[in-house]
Amino acid sequence: MAWRCVHISRPARLSLKDRQIVITQGDDTIALPLEDVACCILDTPQATFSGALLSVFATNGLILTVPDDKHHPAGLLLPFHQHYAQADIIQSQISASQPLQKRLWQRIVISKINNQAAVLAARGCPKARQLQNMIGRVTSGDRDNIEAQAARFYWSHLFPDFTRGDRADRRNGLLNYGYAVLRAAIARACVAVGLVPSLGLHHASRLNAFNLADDLIEPFRPYVDQMVARHQLEPDEGDITLEDRHFMTGVLSQSALIGQETVSILTATEKIATSLVQALEHSSAALLQLPVLPTGGTTP
Repeated sequence: MAWRCVHISRPARLSLKDRQIVITQGDDTIALPLEDVACCILDTPQATFSGALLSVFATNGLILTVPDDKHHPAGLLLPFHQHYAQADIIQSQISASQPLQKRLWQRIVISKINNQAAVLAARGCPKARQLQNMIGRVTSGDRDNIEAQAARFYWSHLFPDFTRGDRADRRNGLLNYGYAVLRAAIARACVAVGLVPSLGLHHASRLNAFNLADDLIEPFRPYVDQMVARHQLEPDEGDITLEDRHFMTGVLSQSALIGQETVSILTATEKIATSLVQALEHSSAALLQLPVLPTGGTTP
């Protein structure tokens, strides 16, 4: 099973040889078994890839993210219709009833709030229980938008004097980078099981190619938040550094509880995508598995 995330921050040449990814940087060359690598995150525009390697990335479901001029993930390479049951799974997505989609979104919101409360509890916040109590108000489809109410409460207690959209606050850069890494991993997991990332359960923008990934990312966001809280506690102006970006790439190696099993975030995205297919095929929201922070909380 793929488990390694490769972070390329210096000029490099990448090619394929004997089912291994060969990375050459200056006089140094390393080779990584293809089956060990789940994603490759570029953090430099000075990287070249052989056509053979790009082809193998696509056919084997490896993520390749490319950066913008500020080193944030700007795009990704995903496989094109590789799953054997693609047509049947797409039909399950398209034909999913509104009540089923609303129940699935309800579970996602409950899981997100539960994990947010766990982050606060792990940091010794006395208001964690108050946040978790909001779970009981989340209805099918979250028609009262408890998710947004919980978010306002959560951010005000996680980071005092913090504004989520403040670009001058370095913590927002860390959060956005971590979320982008997660989003790519979830999109990879969706495609790997035959789901179409643009067909969401709750998100439904015509301009968004990753509506479904943006649904499923919600319970995972608190894992990024927790990492940022541990890495950078005080507001700080300026762009995030290479060390910051390398640190946030590690979110895919964090632990998550899925049922009774503790797995990496990367593995958790795969399990959740697989469970969503089952939930859609059997019209049962209860089959959707969602991550629980190991620090505590209750399974939705």
